Amino acid sequence: MCGICGVIHFDGKPATRQLLAAMNDRLRHRGPDGEGYLIDGAAGLAMRRLKIIDIAGSDQPLYNEDGSIALVFNGEIYNFRELRGRLHSLGHRFRSEGDGETIVHLYEEYGEDALTHLRGMFALALWDARRGRLLLARDRFGQKPLYYYQNSKTFVFASEIKAILAHPDAPRVSRFGADDGRALADYLSFGYLPAPETAFRDIHMLEPATWLTVDRAGSVKSGRYWELPALAPPDPAAKTATCAGALREQLAEAVKLRMVSDVPLGAFLSGGLDSSLIAALMRSHSIADVATFSIGFEGDDSFDETPYAEHVARHLGTQHTAFRVKADALALLPELVWHHDQPFADSSAIPTYLVSNLTHEHATVALTGDGGDELFAGYERFYAAALMRKLRFMPAPVLRGAAGLLRLLPEGTGYYNPVKRAGRFARAASQPLEQAYFDLVRVFDAELLAAIAAPTPLDYPAISMAGVPEATGGGKSPHLCALGLRRYLDDRPGRGVARLVEANMLSYLPDDLLIKADRCSMQASLEARAPFLDHQLAEYAATIPFNLKLKGSRTKHILKEAARGLLPDAIIERKKHGFGVPLGAWLRRDSAPVRDILLSRRARERGLLNMAVVERLIREHESGRRDWNRQLWALLTLEEWHRQFVDG
Repeated sequence: MCGICGVIHFDGKPATRQLLAAMNDRLRHRGPDGEGYLIDGAAGLAMRRLKIIDIAGSDQPLYNEDGSIALVFNGEIYNFRELRGRLHSLGHRFRSEGDGETIVHLYEEYGEDALTHLRGMFALALWDARRGRLLLARDRFGQKPLYYYQNSKTFVFASEIKAILAHPDAPRVSRFGADDGRALADYLSFGYLPAPETAFRDIHMLEPATWLTVDRAGSVKSGRYWELPALAPPDPAAKTATCAGALREQLAEAVKLRMVSDVPLGAFLSGGLDSSLIAALMRSHSIADVATFSIGFEGDDSFDETPYAEHVARHLGTQHTAFRVKADALALLPELVWHHDQPFADSSAIPTYLVSNLTHEHATVALTGDGGDELFAGYERFYAAALMRKLRFMPAPVLRGAAGLLRLLPEGTGYYNPVKRAGRFARAASQPLEQAYFDLVRVFDAELLAAIAAPTPLDYPAISMAGVPEATGGGKSPHLCALGLRRYLDDRPGRGVARLVEANMLSYLPDDLLIKADRCSMQASLEARAPFLDHQLAEYAATIPFNLKLKGSRTKHILKEAARGLLPDAIIERKKHGFGVPLGAWLRRDSAPVRDILLSRRARERGLLNMAVVERLIREHESGRRDWNRQLWALLTLEEWHRQFVDG
């Protein structure tokens, strides 16, 4: 696991060790165990290494036999042993025992098509000296990040934006402002900036399953090498037992591949189905003790899952460590924003950050349950969307009236607060399905967004399905309106909730969940591996009829059946519980710092927000009338980002 960066100067200006070192130093947390450099005239590569496999060897850059191809990469290739055997038979000779060198030799054989042979998570940069060409690529789901900036003279890339900003040509210019109201609206709606855009003008993110080439003359080309398969429609004749058995075998293999490590390895264990199943399969593959880690917080027991994690640990016989902390969210705010490089409103970054730091004291690699909800329709919002389809007979004014009445009731800050959940459902249910789903996931609803975006409300078109032109390399990149879910599959009539699951996998998964997992683990120099995001497992999961995933009100039905016999029934049938913190209670108990930050002179002078609305949100949250913790956290990270990356 590493951090990578590099540059090509189109005007012939030589790349220098000093420049590359300045960029590379910003990535030290991603790879504290070593560094490497390549300079070839106007092109240069650099990397920081976290040693996981082949500790004594595999120092990067990695080269082919004659040194004409050089590679720096971040990630793990889980099928590298199989690939090495195939490449040996074709005459290739290896200098290391690790996984990365397979990429170099695959490129010699297949060019960009080498990417289709890789099974793993990665962001890579490969310099082909003979062709004077740089190849960048990311894994299929986007588990490992890669950003780039280009002008007429320079192309710069890095694992994190802060490394790009170390280049003197890279602009430190915010996209938030009067001339780009769309960026602010996107952020306040999603809680993140949808890729390929970032919070910085002209700095972009390479999207998942995408390659990009740049040559010395400045020619840039890109394409996709994999598409998320469409989900199978419902099939009343499908047999749960048959699919559950095959699914367990596929997942067991994905877990086994991710247990290859030359350093201590463990697993995050929340006590939910996904992480518990990963831990159970690890236990079945290991003759040694499996280390598991969980975290709980003081302030609100409805957010504490540690008793469930301890139940699973006792059942499996793992070597379990439970951390219970009294977190100060506002004290962590600057560090979280620094590592995310952008405003990021998902407060589950707080527990992920803390458990990563605590786990690193015991392990260097941790398996996670990330991706289980995406593959198997695990979020309650999918059932909510299905229920809304059944309530279409109810007049929209009646539902809007119910939502209005619920707004009059005080909102608690507990995880399962019924007033808050019922109000959100009623408001969403009064709209067509796609709008309703977006309303369930967005941070600021349309009314609040229009009120808070200064100086005038933003007027966006109604959410609708709309396609965009073909991208280089083939596939479609449809969008769900200007503010909608950024990448959508083709509009297939009658697919209903399955389309929303696909949209979630193409938006929330790479742009929120995986960004959070990468930044929070790598700041602690901890490698997080997600077996559910094995692309072969995902391709199989897509073939499972949708009615075996969402079966009535039962989410993840097929995964629960695959877990039978491995986990206690009480864990399998647990109500869905996200990985969260009692942020609402924390901000309500200690709101003075919130006021100091959001109502400060600096915040007012930015002119981004209607400060009267900001003050109302704080006041209503303090009083207990409404729980605005998501909205306030979004505004806090936005202001802190400006202070660190724009003002500083």
